[in-house]
Amino acid sequence: MSHGFDTLAIHAGQDPEARTGAVIPPIYQTSTYAQDAVGAPRLGYEYSRSGNPTRDALQECLAALEGGPVGLAFASGLAAEDTLLRTVCKPGDHVVIPDDAYGGTYRLFARVVERWGLDYTPAKVSDPDAIRAAVEPGRTRIVWVETPTNPLLGIADIAALAGVAHDAGALLVVDNTFASPYLQQPIAHGADVVVHSTTKYIGGHSDVVGGALVAADAGLGEELRYHQNAMGAINGPFDAWLTLRGIKTLGVRMDRHCDNAERIAAYLDGHAKVGQVIYPGLPAHPGHEVATKQMRRFGGMISFRAAGGEEHAVEICNRTKLFILAESLGGVESLIEHPGRMTHASAAGSPLEVPGDLVRLSVGIETVDDLLADLEQALG
Repeated sequence: MSHGFDTLAIHAGQDPEARTGAVIPPIYQTSTYAQDAVGAPRLGYEYSRSGNPTRDALQECLAALEGGPVGLAFASGLAAEDTLLRTVCKPGDHVVIPDDAYGGTYRLFARVVERWGLDYTPAKVSDPDAIRAAVEPGRTRIVWVETPTNPLLGIADIAALAGVAHDAGALLVVDNTFASPYLQQPIAHGADVVVHSTTKYIGGHSDVVGGALVAADAGLGEELRYHQNAMGAINGPFDAWLTLRGIKTLGVRMDRHCDNAERIAAYLDGHAKVGQVIYPGLPAHPGHEVATKQMRRFGGMISFRAAGGEEHAVEICNRTKLFILAESLGGVESLIEHPGRMTHASAAGSPLEVPGDLVRLSVGIETVDDLLADLEQALG
């Protein structure tokens, strides 16, 4: 029997505990496990880096939500990305990345794996021809996209880019953090691996850091599992438990995030103090049609450009009272930030540098009229 998303979020990997009937999976806060005999670990558990029942419950749930056979949980989104790159690539290989990627992803490519010998080329993920032109036949191992991108909310046509990647013998990797599996399931459109910062919408409460990979192919998933253990950047049991708790309400939270974001985007659009609103749900967004095709709704992230330039953008960020000035996103509380000086400062001076007048909103689930009033006073 197939189940709906919200049913899977509550039940996948989360059967009542066998011994006591506990409805919520226990936190197996242990480093090691007693073995029944030499070489005979009980239920396969021997050491918690290699396997932990709480983490296994989360991994099974993540796989079910993204529609892949193997899900893996990591200490952070960047730990997941690093493990993926070093599993799939070798020195001398090449990756195509978004030309407005998350600053931490760009830093990983530009300051870490490039020194290891992995080359990369930024390209516009909303343009399949630009991605195709950036591919280096025989060298490109991964086409890496975010959709929506961070922070410019570009939309990639996942099915089209899957074709581009596969024609070149490369994998399509989709960072699905901004959408969450509730709004978008890249594997259903041809992606080979889905990446998440589970810190964001999946956890949803700004109280845990984590990352995830879900593979479309079981063989690749087992390779990733081997490297997860060998490299060791695993999600701890308490973090896994907190993330599972957050997943249970993912669907209902995302609907409220979307409701609020749609109202705020409409308010900002055409506001005298706003130069441009960037939100895939607006018909004027160049990726609106593609987003409509592959997303359930348009998400809780909005970016806009302050009409008064960079200093005005900074002032707006400093003036809000309900929107908390902070990095990260996807929690129940609304956040505001200046990407150029905060999350994307590492991209300054690079082809991925973001406009100085850009403001990014992570729209929470508060009463939307209160959020609108806060933006009105902050815009000045």
